[in-house]
Amino acid sequence: MAAFSPEALLESSAAPWLFIVGIGEDGRAGLSPAAAAALDGAGLVVGGRRHLELAAPLSAETLAWPSPLSDAYPAILARRGRPTCVLASGDPFHYGVGAELARLVPAGEIAGFPQASAFSLAASRLGWPLAEVACLTLHGRALERVIPYLQPGAQLLVLSWDGTTPEKLAALLTERGFPHSRLTVLEAMNGPREHRRTARAAGFSESGIDPLNTVAVEVVAEPDARVIPLSPGLDDAWFEHDGQLTKAEIRAITLAALRPRAGQLLWDVGAGSGSVSIEWCLRHPANRAVAVEAREERAARIHRNALTLGAPDIRVVVGRAPASLAGLPAPDAAFLGGGVSDPSLVATVLEALPVGGRLVANAVTLESEALLLRLHAEHGGTLRRLSVARAEPVGHLTGWRPAMPVTQWALTKP
Repeated sequence: MAAFSPEALLESSAAPWLFIVGIGEDGRAGLSPAAAAALDGAGLVVGGRRHLELAAPLSAETLAWPSPLSDAYPAILARRGRPTCVLASGDPFHYGVGAELARLVPAGEIAGFPQASAFSLAASRLGWPLAEVACLTLHGRALERVIPYLQPGAQLLVLSWDGTTPEKLAALLTERGFPHSRLTVLEAMNGPREHRRTARAAGFSESGIDPLNTVAVEVVAEPDARVIPLSPGLDDAWFEHDGQLTKAEIRAITLAALRPRAGQLLWDVGAGSGSVSIEWCLRHPANRAVAVEAREERAARIHRNALTLGAPDIRVVVGRAPASLAGLPAPDAAFLGGGVSDPSLVATVLEALPVGGRLVANAVTLESEALLLRLHAEHGGTLRRLSVARAEPVGHLTGWRPAMPVTQWALTKP
């Protein structure tokens, strides 16, 4: 098949030819007259096998989604200007293929016909205020993505990967100290197979759940539940580490110095246990991080910490910087927590940062501190020394035990 150029498509404008139609479990009966006309007028209809069956009878050529879905995009884009219909569940632009296709085709060339999303249907079934509910998907995503949303009293609506997701979710809730949370599984909504079942997380034993299901969770936390706070500075004990850990107080100040914004990418160089990368990603669901670590056992530890703390999408690169930074996507911010004694590393990171990008480097040794002093003299920015002491037992009494002071240099690239 000939190569296609999304860039060329996005530069032009034409009349709508790509019809993205949301279809529910009620099939054709639930389509509006306009959506039905778009479906029947198309020369090619693309969708999952279930969608194509729901839309039958079809006189047009059909194409079932391959795996991955993107393998079908060239065939769709090659039909530019000729009526083409893509079927999707419910609202195609809410965790659906519609949003993906809209990145390739100008909005003016798309006519969308959404139906109620699974979130809207579930909220209407339960009487939940949708604007106050956290809506997320585990379809094709790690189960641990739900962890930051496990806040006492929260209501969650979760799109499942398959019929096993509810039980796995219940096990996760129980393990993390939310055993009395209430799960309502809503199956095949708006169709003849619609079914609902409710159970507590602890002892969840429902079987035969339809693969097409949405889970509603009412979060109930035990006093010792592992709740991810909204502020940075997670308890050090929550991280598996070998001593290479940016301690909670310094980590909170480091995150403040990095100034994360939604959707930004962090390079965490010399990541150690991954604590800064993890806390960066916890600031917003769209945030991303690349943790660069020279030692393989530490890289494996970063993976485990990221899963445990609800940031499973962190990318871990094993190798020594700056060589290991080659080919990585450009960062919006960078943190140097290890190897800051290498001037070439700092130069490489500064070059990779965009104008306005943030660089923060921490030093605990005199040699690293000397380099930061020199970099501050050359480039400007802010320089500060951080000192923390914690109260600890001294015999049968209590005294202050100071941690090693940290020198921190922060720069916004001019």
